[in-house]
Amino acid sequence: MNKKRDAAQRIEALRGEINYHNRQYYVFDAPKIADVAYDRLLRELQQLESEYPQLVTPDSPTQRVGDKPLEGFEEVVHRLPMLSLDNAFGEEEMGEFERRIRDRLKLEDDRAIRYLAEPKLDGLAVSLRYEKGSLVQGATRGDGSRGEDVTGNVRTIKAIPLSLQGDDWPEILEVRGEIFMPHEGFEVLNRRARERGEKGFVNPRNAAAGSLRQLDPRLTAQRPLSFYAYGLGEVVPVPIADRQSESIRRLREWGLPISPLHEVVTGVAGCTDFFQRVEKQRDGLPYDIDGVVFKVDDLDLQQQLGFVSRAPRWAIAYKFPAQEEMTQVEAIEFQVGRTGAITPVARLTPVFVGGVTVSNATLHNMDEVLRKDVRPGDTVIVRRAGDVIPEVVSVVMEQRRPDARPVDLPTACPVCDSDIIKPEGEAVARCSGGLYCPAQRKEALKHFASRKAMDIEGLGDKLVDQLVQQELVDTPADLFRLTLEQLSALERMAEKSAKNLLQALEKSKSTTLDRFLYALGIREVGEATAQSLANQFVTLEALEQADEERLQETPDVGPIVAAHTHSFFRQAHNREVIEQLIEAGIHWPAVEIQPVEQLPLSGKTVVITGTLSKPRDEVKQMLQSLGAKVTGSVSKKTDYLLAGEEAGSKLDKAEKLGVAILDEAALQDLLAQNQ
Repeated sequence: MNKKRDAAQRIEALRGEINYHNRQYYVFDAPKIADVAYDRLLRELQQLESEYPQLVTPDSPTQRVGDKPLEGFEEVVHRLPMLSLDNAFGEEEMGEFERRIRDRLKLEDDRAIRYLAEPKLDGLAVSLRYEKGSLVQGATRGDGSRGEDVTGNVRTIKAIPLSLQGDDWPEILEVRGEIFMPHEGFEVLNRRARERGEKGFVNPRNAAAGSLRQLDPRLTAQRPLSFYAYGLGEVVPVPIADRQSESIRRLREWGLPISPLHEVVTGVAGCTDFFQRVEKQRDGLPYDIDGVVFKVDDLDLQQQLGFVSRAPRWAIAYKFPAQEEMTQVEAIEFQVGRTGAITPVARLTPVFVGGVTVSNATLHNMDEVLRKDVRPGDTVIVRRAGDVIPEVVSVVMEQRRPDARPVDLPTACPVCDSDIIKPEGEAVARCSGGLYCPAQRKEALKHFASRKAMDIEGLGDKLVDQLVQQELVDTPADLFRLTLEQLSALERMAEKSAKNLLQALEKSKSTTLDRFLYALGIREVGEATAQSLANQFVTLEALEQADEERLQETPDVGPIVAAHTHSFFRQAHNREVIEQLIEAGIHWPAVEIQPVEQLPLSGKTVVITGTLSKPRDEVKQMLQSLGAKVTGSVSKKTDYLLAGEEAGSKLDKAEKLGVAILDEAALQDLLAQNQ
């Protein structure tokens, strides 16, 4: 009995010592012992746990070898979306970013904005969920709303603590960060692959992504992956800090590694100085970065700024100048997009740029072709703008061949032979074939059936191609007229598959107004804009009848989107297709909206401060739904200040101005009186 007790005590001591050295190495970058001494401690712990398996715990440092292989990854729904970032490619765009912030917050000129600055790692974004201090889930970013459950794999990464240090962490802590592969590990991984006669990875980012998505966690455990935390997702209870920099510091205290290069800077000048300093260090860093991220440090200001579509207004990625190479234009072809846009594309002699092989590059439109004077046979400089989209930067005129001839915009669509029209004042030329153009028809149908639109399961690209080629479907409405006989006769379409598709079509008829609007493929109307339009107009009929001025009353809808939307509903063939879709049975739940003037807080301006029992965004949405205007600063025009715990300067200012101050209970009483 004493022997087991002694073993338990030694196991506990070893775990504490190993975790301490892991923090020193991964979090503080200051190892205290040699690798051989660390390995000796780990082997002793493994030996004791093998003798006393009942003493093994899930958070033991030995439990990183990986579990049995998976058949596939489960889907994870992010409780708070993992947003992407807007990009800046120069000091001028950084200045525009700060100007937008100042305009939205109505800041005075003498008030400086502080930012948390940190390198933008070139890896894979992940979410780590800790409950009561223990790691319970790891997930990839995915599309921002849904990712893949890679818990078994992230547990194998030594830089990620299986349990948090200390005891003052929140009950639920969702950490956002980047998994990456350091250069040294990448070189070793590829060298071993070459020794086995296998193909190596193209770059560290691909290696990191491929390693994290291994179905066998034991393979992930063998890959030299690392991790840096850079932000938070869901936290209960909140808040843990008032500033972004403070929240990052607390993560470090709890044992999570963060970038050693982060610092707080002031204004655009401070951002530019930090960017230039990091850019000079870039080549000497032990891992890849592709820019610098700047985030407004004040979390209260972040809340006021909010986000647009899938990007926060309070953060931006300042990207390094893109990597460039020279190659030759073999031909210039014209593609027809889903909306009929005619896009010139340069077919290139393949060239390796920024870690990938590029053989095509967009020329955007004919104005751009003429401006850059790109011709078949030219030698050109190709850049991966923002390290993502290949584009032709310029022509190397010194190497132009004497027989190089300018390219002309075709007069007829290369797909359907309809006239190509280029409206005056617009850069984009378009095929006039509309729904009769197979290129547009196919892409329109694919978009209509896509997951975020009508979500018609089983209606993939190849099947759409067949339906169009065999003239079974011309418009989206024709999809709902398909018969079992027609579908069963298609290539690789058995009767069971045909029945499943008909069932999926029937199921898709029950949708929502915003998804239906998105499915129609109106130019410039994405998911977020479709949602805004649905919320603003409530019914399809009201939206169809709205003029451009009325459309622009919708949040985040400007003149261009309003013009496209108004034009779409003015076209007779579009209205005809919509009528056919409704007749086919497509429907959505009606939304009853109370007139604004009857809402209990109509015309009232409310400011929120302090910690509330619910997330601030949720409270803000509730107030807005009751007719209130929610602003970020207290003034004479403020009607109510909703004050939670630890309310600060806003409460003092409200008291001086005589603004009515409410706690959550008083707010409920006010609402009850006005019902």
